[in-house]
Amino acid sequence: MTELTDAVQADRAFKAKQRAMWALGNYPVLAHEIIADLGTTLVGACGVQHGDRVLDVAAGAGNAAVPAAMTGADVVASDLTPELLEAGEQEAAAQGVELEWRQADAEALPFGDNEFDTVMSCVGVMFAPHHQASADEIVRVCRPGGTIGLLSWTPDGFIGQMFATMKPYAPPPPPGAQPPPLWGNEDHIRMLLGDRVTDIDPRRQSLRVDHFGTPEAFRDYFKAYYGPTIAVYKGIAEDPEKVAALDQALADVARRLDRVDNRTVLEWEYLLLTARKAG
Repeated sequence: MTELTDAVQADRAFKAKQRAMWALGNYPVLAHEIIADLGTTLVGACGVQHGDRVLDVAAGAGNAAVPAAMTGADVVASDLTPELLEAGEQEAAAQGVELEWRQADAEALPFGDNEFDTVMSCVGVMFAPHHQASADEIVRVCRPGGTIGLLSWTPDGFIGQMFATMKPYAPPPPPGAQPPPLWGNEDHIRMLLGDRVTDIDPRRQSLRVDHFGTPEAFRDYFKAYYGPTIAVYKGIAEDPEKVAALDQALADVARRLDRVDNRTVLEWEYLLLTARKAG
C-alpha cells in the first residue's frame, strides 16, 4: 500500500510540475505564430462538421479546438493547465466562437463513455506521461464509429531531435513516464489503440518553419516562449557551463537541420493519424 501511495504521490507531483511548466513563457503566442496551421490540418483530417460533438484533449490554448468550433461543431477543449485554457478562451472570444473549456487530466477525462463524435489532440496528449492511460481514455470517450485524430511530433523530426538534445540537461522523469515523441511513431500508436479502432490512416507530413533568421534566434525564441525549454534552463541556471553547452547544442540542432543556406528554414515532421472507433 505504501509503494502504491508513493507512486500516486510521485505522479501527482510530476503532473503539478507539468502544469507549471506549460504556464512558463508564452505557449499561446508560439502556437499562434509558429504552428497555427496544425490545428486546422487536424480538424480537416478528422472531417469535423457542423453539429458534431468534439473533444480536443490536451488542447492547450485551442490550436485545434477553435478551428473545430468555427465549423459549427459543439466543442470541448480540455487541458491540464488553466492558464492555457484562459488564453484559449480569450482567443475564441476574439474569433467570435463559443466552446467549452475544461481543466482535465488526459489520463482521467471527466467525460462519459462514447460521448463524442470526434476525439482529437494536436501535439498535446503526447506530453501526458502514461501513454496507454491516455490512449484508453481517448478511445473510451469516443463513440463507436467516431473519429480519433492525433497529430504528434515524430522522434526523428526536428522537435523530436530538440527534445533529445535537452534530455541530458533535464531531471529524469518518474518511473513509468514515456517520452512524448513516441506518439509520433506509427507502431507505437497502433499498439496503444489496438483492435479497438479500424481504418487507421497514418501520414507523415511536415510543417515548414521560416520564422527564425538564424539558428540562435530559434534557440532564443524557445528559451523565451516554450515551457519545456524554459524549465530545462531553470534547472541548470546555477551551472554556467551547462547553460553554455545547451545553448550551443540547441543552435546546432537548427543549424544541422536547416534546409536553406542563406536563411534558417526548418521542416518540422509530424505524424497525423486518424482512425475510427470499432463497434
